[in-house]
Amino acid sequence: MLRLYNTLTRQKEEFKPRDPGKVGIYVCGVTPYAYTHLGHARVSVLWDVFKRYLEYKGFEVTLVQNFTDVDDKIIAKANSEGVEAKEIAERYIADYFETMAALGVRPADKYPRVTQEIPDIIEVIQGLIDKGHAYAAGGDVYFDVSSFPGYGKLSGRTLEEMEAGARVEVSPLKRDPLDFALWKAAKPGEPAWDSPWGKGRPGWHIECSVMSLKYLGESFDIHGGGLDLVFPHHENEIAQSEAYTGATFARFWVHNGMVQVDKEKMSKSIGNTTAVREVIKKWDPFLIRFFLISTHYRSPVNFSPEELAAAGKGWERLVAAAKRLEQVAGLKPEASSAGSGEIQELRELLDRSRKRFEEAMDDDFNTALAISVLYELVRGINPYLNRALQGEREYRSQEWLALYAEYRSQLSIFGDILGIFPEDLASRVDSELVSGLVELLLDIRAQARKDKNWSLADSIRDRLGQLGIEVKDGPQGSTWELNK
Repeated sequence: MLRLYNTLTRQKEEFKPRDPGKVGIYVCGVTPYAYTHLGHARVSVLWDVFKRYLEYKGFEVTLVQNFTDVDDKIIAKANSEGVEAKEIAERYIADYFETMAALGVRPADKYPRVTQEIPDIIEVIQGLIDKGHAYAAGGDVYFDVSSFPGYGKLSGRTLEEMEAGARVEVSPLKRDPLDFALWKAAKPGEPAWDSPWGKGRPGWHIECSVMSLKYLGESFDIHGGGLDLVFPHHENEIAQSEAYTGATFARFWVHNGMVQVDKEKMSKSIGNTTAVREVIKKWDPFLIRFFLISTHYRSPVNFSPEELAAAGKGWERLVAAAKRLEQVAGLKPEASSAGSGEIQELRELLDRSRKRFEEAMDDDFNTALAISVLYELVRGINPYLNRALQGEREYRSQEWLALYAEYRSQLSIFGDILGIFPEDLASRVDSELVSGLVELLLDIRAQARKDKNWSLADSIRDRLGQLGIEVKDGPQGSTWELNK
């Protein structure tokens, strides 16, 4: 039974989708005016994992993640570079997709863009005016917070607290300081669209409401995003959406903790953001992914080289085991057999791991606990893998090889849900094996040359050449490269 922490009710609840067997998820996406940073990456990686797990459980999942491709920050960036706002948005949307591909994030089912949804946004704003929940003033349109009695239910704040803590946009046109813009009148040089209230563009909050309702319908299952969006963004989404439809907006609100740098929230305003494109120049992208899910999603995760190196030790241990399981898959069974009691114990560990992994993920997507199950699985099988690969015949029997295949399958399933193993792991294993064998032959050849056994040295070089491997001798020793 899957239980999720619902920010709206402040407790874990059993998750039951609106439509049996189907799950609709909306996650607030990026505003593309700068390179994708680790905070963006954590949101996308987490929801990629959550979607994979829901699909593992048999659900048909629709994940919608938007791009806010018109915004004050995009416009400011465009003006500073002397280009169109669209050029800025397209540049950083492309970076987002490139970054997500590197991190192994599978594409969402739909990526709506604000600029492509303007007619629907105008329709909803007009509907809110008609229902008495919004008002036009001087080319702007504002949502009347006083018209929605439930305002504040997501963040748990009073009106006074919200007014004090909100990024309140000062405007003499507003009836109340907490009223927020649904439509902004056009300013010179900014992108603008025609509307019943004059040229302008939508406010931030209404965009997500319209896109989620359009692609998922009323009372969809899960709305996700960073914890920093609870107020005012998600609070405002609830108010305008439920005022418009008269129905519950999203049934579950799932918020992830922030990425921190040196224990301080990552933020462009204080200049401590870290672009993923820079991080993956130094670290394997799948290690970055592993690091981002190694802490429970509702907790903050602190980024530093030291923290990453610590996570790397655990990740490398899992990858090494996965590689060994790939290697034993190529072994031929030996006649001898031993260790039936050990095999039984390892099968029991395998059965327990399936249960414990699902229990961890069913408990509010506890990826940290799920990863610990992988550690236990690897710790149990590693000694026997080592013996098999070292040539001990009794651990190469048909029964042992069948057990290794079960472990390989189970680790692959877990790893695929978490997305922590490269999809080309098998080819990486083959590449490493080839490299190791070539280096071994070159070591033998170097000794042969030292012993003036020129016949053996030349034979090794020539045989490698026939396999497409060119050996080059130099003052510092021999090197090789694969001729393609």
